[in-house]
Amino acid sequence: MPQQKTYTIGGMDCANCAREVETGVSKLAGVRLARVDFATGKLVLDGDVPYETLKARVEALGKTIEDEPGQKAAPVVPNRTRGGVIGFWDYLWARDETRLALAGGGLILLTLVLSLLFALPEWLVSAAYTVAMALAVYPIARNGVNTLLINREFNINLLMTIAAVGAVLIGEHLEAATVIFLFAVGEALEGYTADRARDSLRQLVALVPATAIRVTHGVMEETVPVDELAVGDMILVKPGERVAMDGTVSAGESAVNQSPITGESMPVYKAVGDEVFAGTVNGDGTLHVTVTRLAADNTLSRIIQLVEEAQSVRAPSQRMVDRFAHYYTPAVVVIAVLVALVPPLLFGAPFYDTANAHGWFYRALALLVISCPCALVISTPVTIISAITAAARRGVLVKGGAHLESLGRVRAFAFDKTGTLTQGSPEVMMLRSVSCVTDHFTPNAPGSHEYVPTCEPCDDMLALAAAVESRSTHPLAQAILMAARERGLSERYAPAEGVQTIAGRGVQGQVDGKTVTVGSHTLFDLEHPHSAELCALIDAAEAQGQTAAMISDGDKVHGFLAIADKARDDSAAVIHKMQALGLHTVMLTGDNAAVAGVISAEVGVDDVRAGLLPAEKVDAVRGLLAQYGAVAMVGDGINDTPALAAATVGIAMGGAGSAQALETADIALMADDLAQLPYAVRLARFARSLIRQNITLSFGMKLGFMLLAIAGGASLWMAVFADVGMSLIVTLNGMRPLRMR
Repeated sequence: MPQQKTYTIGGMDCANCAREVETGVSKLAGVRLARVDFATGKLVLDGDVPYETLKARVEALGKTIEDEPGQKAAPVVPNRTRGGVIGFWDYLWARDETRLALAGGGLILLTLVLSLLFALPEWLVSAAYTVAMALAVYPIARNGVNTLLINREFNINLLMTIAAVGAVLIGEHLEAATVIFLFAVGEALEGYTADRARDSLRQLVALVPATAIRVTHGVMEETVPVDELAVGDMILVKPGERVAMDGTVSAGESAVNQSPITGESMPVYKAVGDEVFAGTVNGDGTLHVTVTRLAADNTLSRIIQLVEEAQSVRAPSQRMVDRFAHYYTPAVVVIAVLVALVPPLLFGAPFYDTANAHGWFYRALALLVISCPCALVISTPVTIISAITAAARRGVLVKGGAHLESLGRVRAFAFDKTGTLTQGSPEVMMLRSVSCVTDHFTPNAPGSHEYVPTCEPCDDMLALAAAVESRSTHPLAQAILMAARERGLSERYAPAEGVQTIAGRGVQGQVDGKTVTVGSHTLFDLEHPHSAELCALIDAAEAQGQTAAMISDGDKVHGFLAIADKARDDSAAVIHKMQALGLHTVMLTGDNAAVAGVISAEVGVDDVRAGLLPAEKVDAVRGLLAQYGAVAMVGDGINDTPALAAATVGIAMGGAGSAQALETADIALMADDLAQLPYAVRLARFARSLIRQNITLSFGMKLGFMLLAIAGGASLWMAVFADVGMSLIVTLNGMRPLRMR
């Protein structure tokens, strides 16, 4: 069975180049699917085709191909400097087509100087310029002709070839040679700037160490490739080194800089039992780390993979531009033919140049040169690449250009409460059994609790609740388990069997042959009758912002636990910033109205919907969609999956280390950092603004120069400068998100 293979394509200067390769490869026999991503420079091929056949097709289209996945998508030399002059010239020299163009440019310069110093024959000067043009145009013409024969499409290379040959035919030898030289160098410059945008992703790839120090039997150390490490192996991370694998600290303690993964500005203290991620930087301490994920599955590898996939998901504006460009180029060829022929044939206008003005044939050639769609088709993908990578640097993983654009037009944000607006680590503040003979559970000191005095019925109720909740990962369950451990009650009963979740209302399981239910006050009002006195105690606790979890054993109602979860320290500030951006904020929670009211008042949301089951959260999101048009939902990526899916954009908290959070949402906050939300919204809006700017500038410049060319006011030199200049402008403008603070 044929399998998907990945190849690296080099020499792609714009998104249109990727489309040409994709179309050409798709026409090969045995190819079921071919997808070329300009952002990463990768070809994903599904089919059975010999590599030599594939290579011949790609090279016929003027590109290069590597059989090894993971190679860089464009020619790179060892001494290339970031953004420097030397780096650019090295990049030029690495391309066959630009080496020929540079040779042609040298011949142009030599001929021009000699013609000024000596009285060279006109035919010799013209011949030298023609040879210079032929040198520079050869790879361009080959690509243009092959694209026409293979893909049945006109591309910019064919248009430039026609223009250059036409200029020679009308005696404009110097102009023809110079235009082709400038075009070739300009295309290389576009490729260089596009490669600079790809560098932002390569920096993520470079964070992964290639080797690690494996420790065996606690003493023997050996340096091995990370691919050879298995789950359970122990590695040594020395001070200042990058952590090579995801794992847990088994010995040592240190502060670890997690900014490459989570975007956190301050190092995070790590001790035995704490999780560390590949690509993060160890501080001053030495750590022994037990590997928990293979190299291909670690957090950084998943981030890189998802960022690459995200950059290949075309935004709506990009799909629109691609469709437009598909019809635009052949339409321009038709228009150029009409411009060259109609005025001379129907109105007696001059076909060739006159002493006072350009002829209509020259005007048609200028029109062909200026009509290059490169600036238009590159306007969106470069912006998307830059914005997605900039977000990843800050610990915000955006899973596609479509989601980035959608976030930029969101008008309302819905927030889950527990673990999103609150800390997600609630504590049992009080418990009360109906058989209580003493007092209630009360805090003794911050972070710890004790009974004052000990109450056996309350202890037994807490132990039953812990037995049922022992198989749950819900934050409220963790609070109950922590309280039971602090009182030494976690082993009084064996973990419950046959545990079932009562959606949005509680959990139920078998403990010592009896059905034990831990659930909300609403559930017990419906299914487990209890006294008015107990209701009054619960209402009083909930009025203070606490969540009540009631416990029953068969038909007997034991009592309740009161659990409180504090708002995050930055929740109020984040909500205020979101409102300052003109966003409507809503809190959606399954908790009761009293608890929700306390938290909502503390953080300052505009609206609150309480007592919602998962399906009702979906209905609430749909209602907001009907009211605001575009809505984002922020949740934990697991319990809120239906609501995340229903929203225009689903945002999951805590993507680092959580595979499900990375998979379920459109955007993941890797560090569980709510403070990154306003930045993400501003970035998305900025990216949408840049895309609109680039499309408007590109289209406006093209239209203006096309009209100028038809009117006879534009030369071939002006046309090529305008084309190359606009491509560079939109590329550099699209890279601005990388510098956004």
